[in-house]
Amino acid sequence: MEQPQPFSVSVDDAVLEDLKHRLTNARLPEAELVDDWSQGLPRAYLEALLAYWRTDYDWRRCETLLNGWPQFTVPLDGPGGPLPVHFIHLRSPEANARPLLLSHGWPGSILEFRHVLGPLTDPVAHGGRAEDAFHVVAPSLPGFAFSGKPTVPGWTVEAMAKAFDQLMTGLGYERYFAQGGDWGSIITSALGELAPPGLAGIHVTMPIVTPDPETVATPNAEEQDALAGLAHYQQWDSAYARIQGTRPQTLAYGLADSPAGQAAWIIEKFWSWMDCNNDPESVLSKDELLDNVMLYWLNNAAGSSARIYWESFNKVSQGPLTLPSAISLYPKEIFRTSERWARRRFTDLRRFNRAEKGGHFAAMECPEHFVSELRASFATMTL
Repeated sequence: MEQPQPFSVSVDDAVLEDLKHRLTNARLPEAELVDDWSQGLPRAYLEALLAYWRTDYDWRRCETLLNGWPQFTVPLDGPGGPLPVHFIHLRSPEANARPLLLSHGWPGSILEFRHVLGPLTDPVAHGGRAEDAFHVVAPSLPGFAFSGKPTVPGWTVEAMAKAFDQLMTGLGYERYFAQGGDWGSIITSALGELAPPGLAGIHVTMPIVTPDPETVATPNAEEQDALAGLAHYQQWDSAYARIQGTRPQTLAYGLADSPAGQAAWIIEKFWSWMDCNNDPESVLSKDELLDNVMLYWLNNAAGSSARIYWESFNKVSQGPLTLPSAISLYPKEIFRTSERWARRRFTDLRRFNRAEKGGHFAAMECPEHFVSELRASFATMTL
């Protein structure tokens, strides 16, 4: 691997002025015909959000946050040749800290980890113990945010997993742990299936497990909940995935041209998948929601990020995972499982825990609990 190059975020004023112009002149459809979110993101909610985005939101604040972390880019091997990948590399002050790869998903970004980077890398300063420390590497997925956009097909989750292993070993980490949510869970699981020599264990919040016919016939309470969640997803919540998995290019034209459209497309999923009682801003602030949207808008990444569905959504492997693993399940996660289902795939499952609160974006929604889960999970494994 080549030497990583330092990276800092610097968006031209002209780009921000163009955004303000588009927000000012946004053309919205008529309001929904119901008094809830069942037809999608309500017009009144979006209008208020766009007004805030146009007049009060400060991108430079987020830019300063990002540039407060050590960021780099480095070409990583993959289909079509090396692709530049952006990543945060935050080393712990603790000499014996353990290397940890954090992988996000869609519609998230590295900003999902904004509240956990400090506690993970410097636990003593955040009420933890020195032995809880990690050196954290958090890449932006290929096609997302400040990473390069693939120019040929083939950047599947398996290709990303191989690239991320190259990143960790290229940084000098002979052994490391890996964690992921959403597509990050699937990439982390693919990495676990590959079982490269450097990978010591994994933790996921969205395990993909197919129930076996015997237990489906006699499901326990956990499995009844999981089956109900899957039925809800298939009937009411999967349209975005079907579009991104079949026609990401067609979708991208509208999202690339309209910040209102891009925000609605993303924030509706935060509403749907967070444990927020139908109010996204009861969990995340407008700034946190818009910061994440901005990483898509500023990098014109609607199409390039959606293609991960085209590449992999209907091709996710569910092969056996034999290396040490751990699962933390949050009640509003999209795909849930039971422990007995999980153990059929994760054959060396060291920890399985169900949280009382939280959803799909656990690192943002309940950062303290998320950090405690990672500490407890990786304490059962050795490098």
